[in-house]
Amino acid sequence: MKKAEIKIDPSEILFLIGDTGIVGIVKVATEKMLFIGTPEKEEIVVYLEKDDIIAISSFKKGEKYEKGIKAMAYITREIESPIIVLPKDHPSSKRLKMVLSIGDTVKLDCNITPGTHPEQDILCSCNSLSGLRIDKTTDGVSIEGFIENYKLEKF
Repeated sequence: MKKAEIKIDPSEILFLIGDTGIVGIVKVATEKMLFIGTPEKEEIVVYLEKDDIIAISSFKKGEKYEKGIKAMAYITREIESPIIVLPKDHPSSKRLKMVLSIGDTVKLDCNITPGTHPEQDILCSCNSLSGLRIDKTTDGVSIEGFIENYKLEKF
């Protein structure tokens, strides 16, 4: 399987562009704790290192969704907003436009229900990005799988 190493500065965002969706990736940039609210009314604390990643998946493409990804990355990284996980049968999961995952590794999968996974190593994505594995590196990411289209921008 193909593997790519891509450098990402904390002031940059990497967009992986699929046929029908986009995944944006930023570095956490500073050590911090983020909280995950679960359907069981529990809070999970995630301790993040500065080279960990925040990956945001959008189920549509275009400038509007890239701006949304940047906004969600900012709210998560800079505002430290908690992450909310929905119950598996929650009707709102069908209406989510974006979902995110945080940590050192993220696997993209098109066969899961958006917003319902407290495990932070899996992220719902469009079909064409499904199967990619994104691992943090000290100065960027390592992506296992085929990457046809991506771009790096200021964040």
